[in-house]
Amino acid sequence: MSTFEVEGMHTSLLSCDWSDSIAQKTRAENLFEFNIFLLQNTMASIINSLAVPSSYRDQLYQGSSNQLTDDLSTTATLYVGNLSFFTTEEQIYELFGKCGEIKRIIMGLDRNQKTPCGFCFVEYYHRSDALDCMKYTNGTKLDERVIRCDLDPGFKEGRQFGRGKSGGQVRDEYRTEYDVGRGGWGHRMRLQLEHDRERNIKENYEAIKDIPQGAEEYKSRAATGGHSAKRRYDDNEEESRKRQKEQNPRFRENEDDDEE
Repeated sequence: MSTFEVEGMHTSLLSCDWSDSIAQKTRAENLFEFNIFLLQNTMASIINSLAVPSSYRDQLYQGSSNQLTDDLSTTATLYVGNLSFFTTEEQIYELFGKCGEIKRIIMGLDRNQKTPCGFCFVEYYHRSDALDCMKYTNGTKLDERVIRCDLDPGFKEGRQFGRGKSGGQVRDEYRTEYDVGRGGWGHRMRLQLEHDRERNIKENYEAIKDIPQGAEEYKSRAATGGHSAKRRYDDNEEESRKRQKEQNPRFRENEDDDEE
């Protein structure tokens, strides 16, 4: 309804004859509709629609800004971010299928490992379903993570792979916090921690050059005389049993009986 129509409705409401009961009822209904219209326009000016694309622009999009605007105005494809590495395609289908019929789901993959890396593309058959998904699914939780949905100009082969140097997403290259759902530490943070660990090992263990006193002697003795020491122990044990047998008269009596 235009501003001119609103002014005309307001004028007709003021000029209506309130003495007629039918006119009173009609005017009351029109006044109610007029107030609803004003409320809707006021709310629309205060609250932004959820079914609009974000300000993000794909740096690798091959086309002008006008072409991107046209693609976003007709697309039925959504980009879904902040997924867990362990979220399956079946889980995504179950959630996003509540908003409309899904054409296909393209899982984002690590460029090197070919494993899920935390994003996907969801294509609907109808744009209205994609807009409904933007309204009702964006900001909800999937696998205990708040997911982000945004209109996408359209999937092209190659966009399913991560663009980070390590093969995953760029955001995981610079992430400094530990995130169990996205592989632990970020790539650079993990390399830094491994470097610090190797440096600590080198400082604490490679600096030890002196062998403790007695250790070298024990080592050489164990290497050269281990077997001979065992043989000497066995010989001594055998001699001890023989002497015990000779000294025990019980054994001597048994031997004498055998001789008789």
